[in-house]
Amino acid sequence: MRTTRSIRSMLVVLLVTLSIVGAGVTPVAATGSGVAQTQTQCSFPFSATDATGTEVTIEERPERVTTLNPSAAQTMWEIGGKEQVVGLSQFASYLDGADSRTNVSAAGFGVDIEKVVGTEPDLVLAPNAISNETVTKLRDAGITVFRFEASTSIEDIEAKTTLMGQLTGNCEGAATANAWMNQNVEAAQSAVESSEQPRVIYPLGDAYVAGGDTFIDAMMTAAGGTNVVAEAGQNGYPQLSDEKVIEFAPEVVLITSPQGASILDSEPYASTPAGENNRTVMVEVNYLNQPAPRSVAYTVSNMTAGFYPDAYSEDQFVTKSEVEASQANGTTTNETADSTATDTDGEAVDDQTTAPSTETETSSPGFGVTAALAALAATALLARRRR
Repeated sequence: MRTTRSIRSMLVVLLVTLSIVGAGVTPVAATGSGVAQTQTQCSFPFSATDATGTEVTIEERPERVTTLNPSAAQTMWEIGGKEQVVGLSQFASYLDGADSRTNVSAAGFGVDIEKVVGTEPDLVLAPNAISNETVTKLRDAGITVFRFEASTSIEDIEAKTTLMGQLTGNCEGAATANAWMNQNVEAAQSAVESSEQPRVIYPLGDAYVAGGDTFIDAMMTAAGGTNVVAEAGQNGYPQLSDEKVIEFAPEVVLITSPQGASILDSEPYASTPAGENNRTVMVEVNYLNQPAPRSVAYTVSNMTAGFYPDAYSEDQFVTKSEVEASQANGTTTNETADSTATDTDGEAVDDQTTAPSTETETSSPGFGVTAALAALAATALLARRRR
């Protein structure tokens, strides 16, 4: 099994390498809906148009980067930019070394403009959940800000990771992170491609659920599940009546803490196939709710193992060290990104999380890891506020 994955890793690297052989560094064509490009540029100055329609130019590799949401911080950790980060939100506290960075969160929710300015950043990475007004205030204070589009698919996450690597001078790390993410998605899909898909729902609390056109739905699908809310044509994070939950008949309920299983003891979930069969799958809330490569690698693997315990096991997880070893046998790790994000509220739950994680970038996916401290009701409140 390990040998097969190593061969697959080298093939991926070889294909990426062949796609760029003979090409020089070229400018990136940027659009208001994301970055469209045929060649990864990892040199400065670098320019791209962000979600506000502003062309942002980075003159040289930023030494000081402040992230305003946990997925951006997680991505910086994953692509090799950890040492550049000087400020982050309170919800990124689970990252190793986060306590030595400035917490730029405001009391309650949102970011504190003065704290952000106080970090003296060369670049601020802002999620779509940050308002244009906040971005304008930071720019008026002389801060360079890049606001990202929402990520509603794994392809969006891949494109955003590549772009973040370009903005911060970590292109090789971004390519490695994307290869790691994609190989684990491939491993999960290959393991269950002939299996019957379970019907899945993810309750956020207060009757809110994760629907279609969200990165959570994308991970459910990649893990071989059918999101019953998306199947019914409901996108974003809608509220469902008890009748609708029963009508959708989920067979599996995603939870983010052991206490979350109690949802099956009361209506409407007690009257669903999931309730009747007492079937839940627990995933780490930091990863389920944050669109970033590590989130996808772990969450898809954990969900697949929960959905298909007889078809997918921990030894099928591809570690990041395996990907790095495969790339070490190649000649380059630069990667092409040609997908763009869609401006929706798909990243609305990015800033929900508070719980620390003990997983590392080279560990197994952590099946059965005790997840978040955040209760479902608090999650729902944040989801409403983040939209």
